[in-house]
Amino acid sequence: MSGDRPTLPPVRLHSDAELARAALTSPLLARAARLARWAGPATRVGAGGELADEQLPEAAAHLGLPADEDGAAEASEAWRLAVDTGLVEVTDPAEDAEEAEDVEDLEGGAEAAGTVTAGENLALLTSGSPQDVLAIWLDAFDAVFADATAPVLDDLADAIGEDGQIDLEALDWDPEAEAEFLEGVLGNLYLLTVSDGAAEGPVPLPALAASMIVPDDMGEPTDDVLEQVSDAMMQLDDQFRVLEPIGLVAYQPVDEALMAEEGAEPEAPVDDEDVTRYGMVGLTPLGLYGVRARMLEAGVDAPAVGDLADKGAEALLDGIAYFPEASAGAETQLWLARREPAAAARELLAAARGTDRGAPLRRLRSQQALSLVGPEAEDAVREVLDNAELGGLARVWLAEHGASDVPAPPESMIFWLAIDTIAAQLDADGEPDELQGLVAGLTGRHSGFFDAAWRVDHPATADVLEAMGRLHPDKKAAKEARKAAFKARSRGGN
Repeated sequence: MSGDRPTLPPVRLHSDAELARAALTSPLLARAARLARWAGPATRVGAGGELADEQLPEAAAHLGLPADEDGAAEASEAWRLAVDTGLVEVTDPAEDAEEAEDVEDLEGGAEAAGTVTAGENLALLTSGSPQDVLAIWLDAFDAVFADATAPVLDDLADAIGEDGQIDLEALDWDPEAEAEFLEGVLGNLYLLTVSDGAAEGPVPLPALAASMIVPDDMGEPTDDVLEQVSDAMMQLDDQFRVLEPIGLVAYQPVDEALMAEEGAEPEAPVDDEDVTRYGMVGLTPLGLYGVRARMLEAGVDAPAVGDLADKGAEALLDGIAYFPEASAGAETQLWLARREPAAAARELLAAARGTDRGAPLRRLRSQQALSLVGPEAEDAVREVLDNAELGGLARVWLAEHGASDVPAPPESMIFWLAIDTIAAQLDADGEPDELQGLVAGLTGRHSGFFDAAWRVDHPATADVLEAMGRLHPDKKAAKEARKAAFKARSRGGN
């Protein structure tokens, strides 16, 4: 075992079929598909593939959108997505000109326009696999993400120079920084969603903005920091409005009534205010899938429950070593469901052997996995009763399953299992308060515990005894633990 902890807790994703259905019904992709089916050779587009202005009212009407500027803007947005995701193909006007029989019309000043045909991806939305649909949706997510991090049109127009080029310095826009900020926000939202104990439901926008701005070690935020949080809130409000139609997030925007005057930004809320008025956002199941996909592409370790179901027992035990309890249990259940109980038990026990640093935690996870296996595994468990490393946990399993004729463990095995169990807990959780109870209970049940424990032939004996010296609530017992740790180290090999 490497001992490396995963960057993120594992996520429980919906099935590909469920996610594909959500992708097909996301408002923006659904509109893009409808426009792709509506379009044809007579559809007029501009040089950049955008839908011509005179076509926008008809496109908006086809989508059931209002016949106003907002409707035209939404129709234009849906068309751009259809082009970006390959639902329609637009031939370059220059290529059309080369193939045109009457080139003189084009040279005489007629506006060049591309030819529109159905794209290969359009058919995949109805006849492709769920994975095909999700691949198209991920392309749509990428396109919408780019839109969310682009400068607003008014700023863009002001930054166009006499040569027609965009002056990035005048625009005060750093594409990489903008993308990095939104990636970080979505990453924090993902973490808040998948972490054990995370609050169910959406996250307040001020909290999400503060997670990007306020340093972890800062007590009371300064006025300058609060102003930065307020600016970030308004930026995120705009961006989540763009991201919601693709099905990535469920978003409750900032209440416009909070604006003291047009163009003003709301101050960060105080504790006694209704924080929901400042915006609430949550990743949808499809959003979890999409953000994780971007993380994996960026090289982030973002595990999902089910990733280990087809792998061996060693990969399972290593993989779930630092999973939260609920996720570890779910992953193990999926792994066991694909195996016959006795064979699964033998594989788990074989993977639990070892004297390396990660072995105690592997054995603990193996014991937890075996607790989910039925009585059919009894013969496999009995096979390791005489094994110094596995005999203790085998006896525990047999007792819990009501087996008869379970041999009493030798005293040396009892102490070895105690050291191994505490070593595993220390590896998994550090030194939580719950471990204090385990330590106190062990020493209370076994008189002369430390006098025997320092002699245990286990690689972690000295480390465990030192930890017991820190954790034991009784000062006298803690001192005995430290003395025992010194003896264990002096004995050598620990």
